[in-house]
Amino acid sequence: MLEIIRDRVRGYIKTLADKPQESEGEFAARVKKRHRTFWKDPNAERVRNTIMNACDPVEKWKDVKNWQRKLSNKYNSREFAKMHNCKLPELYWKGRDYAAIDFNELPANYVIRPTIGHSSGLVFLINDGLNLMDGKNYAPENIKKLLATALDQNSKLEFLVEEFLRTEAGEYKIPNDYKLYMFNEEVATIQVINRLGPSKGFTTCYDENWKVMENVNTYYTKGNAQPAPDCVEEMIEKAKELSKSYEIFVRIDFYATDKGAVFGEFTPTPFLGTNFSAFGEKLLIDYWDKFCNGKI
Repeated sequence: MLEIIRDRVRGYIKTLADKPQESEGEFAARVKKRHRTFWKDPNAERVRNTIMNACDPVEKWKDVKNWQRKLSNKYNSREFAKMHNCKLPELYWKGRDYAAIDFNELPANYVIRPTIGHSSGLVFLINDGLNLMDGKNYAPENIKKLLATALDQNSKLEFLVEEFLRTEAGEYKIPNDYKLYMFNEEVATIQVINRLGPSKGFTTCYDENWKVMENVNTYYTKGNAQPAPDCVEEMIEKAKELSKSYEIFVRIDFYATDKGAVFGEFTPTPFLGTNFSAFGEKLLIDYWDKFCNGKI
């Protein structure tokens, strides 16, 4: 099982090496500065792993400098979205005692993901035993071994076992990601990723009126134009509401499902600032300066 994790890491590193690199500009510099400010701080992990609740007053959420780090914990981000009446996947189980997960009580389709992480690392989209993220079958005991290895490497991890969301057509498949780049309620672009795996897929970008834009990021291969999801208005409305409360630039991810727009996560440092096109750099800096001027 440890070799599976190593293979994923090797594949991810190779994918990064194979990607054409754009020259980095001011947007990349600001994202990297934010990353250093957020995570080099000695209190960073304490802030991120302060478990919050949707019932907590907003003052408690925002009681530390750069409080947005709390929302890099995926459980906290669920609670924050719940506080703003966003739709969420059903939560079947949460914790770090992976041995306590009763797989016999889970439906045939479910998702497991860690509360800390990025780039879809350690995410299982289980469809009758098949993990759609890597095309391999996993018995429950094998999943537990992988979770144990991850916990050995980071004792602060917890795991979420959630509903496997269906597409608007009612299918169980790797969902498309709808990534909204938000600046104080303003939508700079909606990046759609038609995902084929953790680090493979196609991407297209749209404005708020679903007109095709030049791609802001080149990490994924350019895809073809596609219709807007049925829930696009709901998605944009909730993204604006969350963005206003988040206070600074953030990318907010949603899924288009048969129950509407479902919140995914907050990404404060998308792609760590890498692979943004010249167009994307200019667009995002223009929005940052106009709508989040002077903010980290």
